[in-house]
Amino acid sequence: MSPLNSRGRLKIYLGYAAGVGKTYQMLEEAQDARRHGRDVVIGYFEPHARKDTIAKTDGLEMIPRRAVEYRGTLFEEMDTAAILMRNPEVCVVDEFPHTNVPGSERAKRWEDVLALLDHGIDVMTTMNIQHIESLNDQVYQISGVRVRETIPDWIVGQADEVVMVDLTPRALLNRLERGVVYAQDKAQQALRNFFKESTLGALRELALRQTAHEVDARQPEDPSPTTEEVTTNERILVLITSDPASTALIRRGRRVGDYIHGECYAVCVLKRGEFERLPAEQKAAIEKHLSFARELHIETRRLEGENVAQTAVEFARAHQVTQIFLARTQKRSAIGSLSRSLVHRIVRLAGDMQVTLVADRKFTKQE
Repeated sequence: MSPLNSRGRLKIYLGYAAGVGKTYQMLEEAQDARRHGRDVVIGYFEPHARKDTIAKTDGLEMIPRRAVEYRGTLFEEMDTAAILMRNPEVCVVDEFPHTNVPGSERAKRWEDVLALLDHGIDVMTTMNIQHIESLNDQVYQISGVRVRETIPDWIVGQADEVVMVDLTPRALLNRLERGVVYAQDKAQQALRNFFKESTLGALRELALRQTAHEVDARQPEDPSPTTEEVTTNERILVLITSDPASTALIRRGRRVGDYIHGECYAVCVLKRGEFERLPAEQKAAIEKHLSFARELHIETRRLEGENVAQTAVEFARAHQVTQIFLARTQKRSAIGSLSRSLVHRIVRLAGDMQVTLVADRKFTKQE
């Protein structure tokens, strides 16, 4: 175990698709840690019938899974309590973005991993680029698939190390065609859908950029930064409504904020007393968007003012905001969206700030 009262170290093996070798490399390093005398256990491992990967578990202690009953069916989940009781130095946890079965102590596997880290246990885990929350819309644009299981960016940001496990798209497709990744029937289906070479190439590029960003974010700060670095102080305001487009807007704000190392605010502005008069559906949508922003560690506010545009811009100036993000929906009169006249007023009043209109893109497929 790590030194007393210290937090465990998190290492993420990042890929861009199933079959690139994330779990294989993670297990190789787990074996190396065991050979060097560290106490290593497997907390969760998903074999996917891959013989080479399964062989890499030889000699590693595997903590039995916990059975959870849901709607009359038994499911197996990682037994976090048993791992904590076992108290190893290192725990291997496959499929970081996994959603636990209802009835589990925690909703997400990443929450289980945080519990292990808080206990001083080092964790090695795996995930693909498409599961990072702020990239959800970009991944949909690339692949046509809306990924449901996501991890907040701040969780990835807490990792002590992010390693990209790379494989060229052509090599991955060769593995898929040989039946190494999936059984032949599932492999053929994958080749017709997600596993197109153009899609894999774009996702790989996204993963390379993300890894470079994560590595850069972990570099020691320059003790004598330049004048330009000292004066850079970007802040982003995301103006949300009940419109579904607010979700993509929040993701974009979080993403840009992370890249420019700037603070981010998510604000809903309504006239005085207007929130109480809204239909229940619109109220729920606004609260859902504010809650989603808080999950991404974005500071949220619900403001009131007779002049909505002026209230929003005054808040932006008071908080030294440099960029304002507004949603532009495809429908001209979408319920709960910002009217064109309101957008124009905000643009006019915020003349000293960058105002970005983010288009809404609908989705149909889900993963």
